[in-house]
Amino acid sequence: MSEENSGAVESANSSAEPQKRVKKGKRSVPRGVAHIRSTFNNTMVAIADLQGNIIAWKSGGTMGFKGSRKGTPFAAQRAANDVAEHCKSKFGLRELDVRVQGPGPGRESAVRGLQTAGVDVKSIEDVTPLPHNGCRPRKKRRI
Repeated sequence: MSEENSGAVESANSSAEPQKRVKKGKRSVPRGVAHIRSTFNNTMVAIADLQGNIIAWKSGGTMGFKGSRKGTPFAAQRAANDVAEHCKSKFGLRELDVRVQGPGPGRESAVRGLQTAGVDVKSIEDVTPLPHNGCRPRKKRRI
């Protein structure tokens, strides 16, 4: 029994040698698509490459805003600016097509945040789904 255990220890030590890893090259994404989803409670900004793979995302909540402050235009602008700066420095992003979805207050300010980061916005498209008289909508807000 003890001979089997000592053999296992030796094989474990021999496999503990560091293996050389192959480093991936720095990924370059010069043109991308920014998906802005603006709800009444939050605004999410995701930047994808032209194949649709998400390379970075931020939201009002990840920027440190809590509660009802997540849905403000300022939180949307900060999130968009931060994610654009990140993609610009890490992936070399220069141009963006913007797709905006949702009725929230952070729609325009998120686009403004992308522009202030120094990224060239080529087009802005509204992709909010509109029903052709499908489900009954939520009640109107009374403030």
